[in-house]
Amino acid sequence: MVKALVAGASGGIGQPLSLLLKGSPLIDELALYDVVNTPGVAADLSHISSPAKVTGYLPADDGLQKAFTGTDIFVIPAGIPRKPGMTRDDLFKINAGIVKGLIEGIAKYAPKAYILVISNPVNSTVPIAAEVLKAAGVFDPKKLFGVTTLDVVRAETFVGSITGEHDPSKLTIPVVGGHSGETIVPLFSQAKPSVNIPTDKLDALVNRVQFGGDEVVKAKDGAGSATLSMAYAGFRFAEKVLKAIKGEKGIVEPSYVYLPGISGGDAISKITGQEYFSVPIELGPSGAEKAIDVVSSANDYEKKLLEAAYTGLAGNIQKGVEFAQQPPAK
Repeated sequence: MVKALVAGASGGIGQPLSLLLKGSPLIDELALYDVVNTPGVAADLSHISSPAKVTGYLPADDGLQKAFTGTDIFVIPAGIPRKPGMTRDDLFKINAGIVKGLIEGIAKYAPKAYILVISNPVNSTVPIAAEVLKAAGVFDPKKLFGVTTLDVVRAETFVGSITGEHDPSKLTIPVVGGHSGETIVPLFSQAKPSVNIPTDKLDALVNRVQFGGDEVVKAKDGAGSATLSMAYAGFRFAEKVLKAIKGEKGIVEPSYVYLPGISGGDAISKITGQEYFSVPIELGPSGAEKAIDVVSSANDYEKKLLEAAYTGLAGNIQKGVEFAQQPPAK
């Protein structure tokens, strides 16, 4: 029996993500948790003829405890989108506080669960989660993942449009670093099968992978951000974790993890100078079983991108750790 939970299930990412998870044959019970509307979303999904039983919870009546208890895998898109007049710092404080509260609940009610963090800024929210779990004495680095799959999906899609690949998902393109702007580094030189990106298109392609979210925000004209593609990416990564838990071999997908706690991660941490970094991860029953070093093989063009990523990540990580250790007074 596998119980999965979506925290933030009523939101723009949470609803389509919950729909995709409801259709997965790998899930027996799907719990939905949010501060509004979850019973309605759960009722709607429960009419779909797939195996998973769906339940919806609100904070009232010990909803968090009831929802979280017995959960095997958490997928967390909870948070708010940036609103007009709101600074990135304002957004960080709100979303960081939401993630911190949810992780405290996981530490208390489901300390052995796999945790997949989608809530932005991932570069900071994953370190926050790790610090909360450390403080509770239940941190398992192999079970905490920052979901960077959307960057991988975008790289596959955009390269496919250049090379003419009919099914972009057949491409394997390592995307490393973090999950925002210049911290996202696609390593096209290591694509499989190999791809030939014309030199005059390379800068624009890298920029499009790094700032693809802006493209969606602009196209939606103030009506939202990348919710559907993020839900797809979150489901894709969750499904791979679930398959690996059930014993399927050879599953590798990039994810933003705490490198020192994962086999092979120490060496990558020394190269990058970062404790948290997204690299291809070999998944297994225990979670992140091996971090694969693709950074050492970066070409000269990619090394310049990596240097910019290291600088940005260092500040993002520190911000998350400091928030967890010394949260702002309410």
